[in-house]
Amino acid sequence: MKTIEGTNNRIIEIDLTARSFREIRISPADRRKYIGGKGLALKLLAERLRPGEDPLGEGNVFILTTGVLIGTGAPNSARFSAVAKSPLTGIITHSSCGGPFGRALKTSGWDGLVVSGKADSPVFLVIDSSGVEFMSARDMWGETTSRTEKHLSKFGKGSLAIGPAGENRVRFANISSGGRFLGRGGLGAVLGSKNIKGITARGGECAILPRKPELFRKLASRGFRYIKRNPFTGERYRNFGTLMHMGNNNRAGILPVNNFAVGSSEKAGILTGEFIQKTRNTRFDSCRNCTILCGHSGEFNARRTSVPEYETVSILGTNLGVFDMDRISEWNDICGELGLDTISAGGTLAFVMEAAEKGLIDSPLGFGSPEHVSETLKNTAFRKGFGNEMAEGSRRLSGKYGGKAFCMTVKGMEMSGYHPSGSSGMGLNYAVANRGGCHLSSTVFGLEVDTKFLNPLKTFRKAVYVEFMENIVAAINSLHTCHFTIYPYVLESVRLRYFPKAVIRLFMLLLPGIAKKFIDLGIYAGLFSAVTGIRISPRELLRAGKRAHVLERYLNTREGISAVDDTLPRKLIAAGLHGSSGKPYPLEKMVRRYYRIRGYDHNGIPLPSLLRSLGIGPGALSAGAGSEHDTAQAPSPGGMGNPG
Repeated sequence: MKTIEGTNNRIIEIDLTARSFREIRISPADRRKYIGGKGLALKLLAERLRPGEDPLGEGNVFILTTGVLIGTGAPNSARFSAVAKSPLTGIITHSSCGGPFGRALKTSGWDGLVVSGKADSPVFLVIDSSGVEFMSARDMWGETTSRTEKHLSKFGKGSLAIGPAGENRVRFANISSGGRFLGRGGLGAVLGSKNIKGITARGGECAILPRKPELFRKLASRGFRYIKRNPFTGERYRNFGTLMHMGNNNRAGILPVNNFAVGSSEKAGILTGEFIQKTRNTRFDSCRNCTILCGHSGEFNARRTSVPEYETVSILGTNLGVFDMDRISEWNDICGELGLDTISAGGTLAFVMEAAEKGLIDSPLGFGSPEHVSETLKNTAFRKGFGNEMAEGSRRLSGKYGGKAFCMTVKGMEMSGYHPSGSSGMGLNYAVANRGGCHLSSTVFGLEVDTKFLNPLKTFRKAVYVEFMENIVAAINSLHTCHFTIYPYVLESVRLRYFPKAVIRLFMLLLPGIAKKFIDLGIYAGLFSAVTGIRISPRELLRAGKRAHVLERYLNTREGISAVDDTLPRKLIAAGLHGSSGKPYPLEKMVRRYYRIRGYDHNGIPLPSLLRSLGIGPGALSAGAGSEHDTAQAPSPGGMGNPG
């Protein structure tokens, strides 16, 4: 087995049309500036994607990158990132996954892959350290994700697979990797449009060793210790999974019910993580190298299956007015097997329910009724009957049938499970999030609801912390590790663990510049330095996160995104914040403040001075350039031109 110190610094670029590949080298400068994961993927995309490309056309580019931690044994390091132009939103989408494909790709000698063009017939790709082989997938076309991955396991140690939804180009189709998903934005449809059923990597060809092993062991040990003693990661996530949020969010009034009509329900108690643990015989079922162990399995419908995540239970459950965990589990499994994003599927169902209620659409679907949901999900994946229209997503349905006021999307993406009326920071987060209705852009609800450092019903300083958390999250997605490590790595550091919370709250409100200095990103930056041998400070890591976030915004503005898109659904604007006495949601002022902090103009466009300072934008990045990489052409493996 070959030993790799730090990173492979190799990307495999695959041209499906020509059935060829080449190797791209990652320079030390790009590694420092973009880290890996999301940041590096966006940089590669910016060099290749021409503005205005059809997301389901040959010109779209699918890029997946692993980050520097995967394969090292660092805490919670099994994650990888993928980017492309979204078929759902028409702008850039990014998704993160904790499945086995990332480690298999990394230990096959590659830090990522770029896929362009379109195969002339269904294929799956087999990647090893020497290149890629194209194999026929004609016999696999139509198979579920799990059956596809089972077949691919004969060729590699980790795979990506699409289901029928991806094949049929459902605009919110996802990609499975070991029961984890690249979930949002329709990445499954991107692969389907390229005639790719799956991708597998042989894995196990390389061992990944940190360049500074002693420093790595010290920091990894500290990370494990912080995770174990932190109440969020050492107790709540571990015991109750992401459903730990259910009770807290319901009490805070941010649990969406009946298409975001309200933010809480008396029935939600039977959906909490505590209740599920007591009644469903739960066991751990988490990502590799995970010490948080938020993933669980349990007994539903007389069989053992994955416990649905909070987002699924809220959007595919309470937001439909359904509080039956067996039904929600059934729908979760259908989505997983057929390759549907549960959030967009649930959001689209909720829209149809309200549209039917208002007489805009003739549908048997209704709030509080589980009838017809399973059938509708299957029809959507296979584009049968009205499912063919639902496969287009909520925004396109509202454009055809009406109901834009209660279409709960931002930039065309269905919103996730946090009702903005009880969290002003999340309202701003949704409005300005790069990929659309995404709760993971800044995760500011952690400051408002989980830790209570900020008042969720006040707007003061929210723009400051949304921008700050966006940079942190983008850095974490570039490193790449689990979002949930924010809780232990930050809260268990000396700076916060022993400082009075009342004083921290005061600083956050009155002196945000000082408050930010309490946020210790030392473990993140230290692990990057220990693995790569490239020394960066926490400040440089945060700047890399900012660079990635602004680059994503810049790419979106090339597709036409501007201030008019940074808003919330009219239904939420009209409802306002809890206790606002009929006043509309105070979003506009927060967005203007956010633009000033970000360095955007009044129309939400990054200023040239901001782009220059970060080394991105026109001149620094150009479509099809790739000039900063060693792009030596690699020969095609023998026989790979025929897919069987």
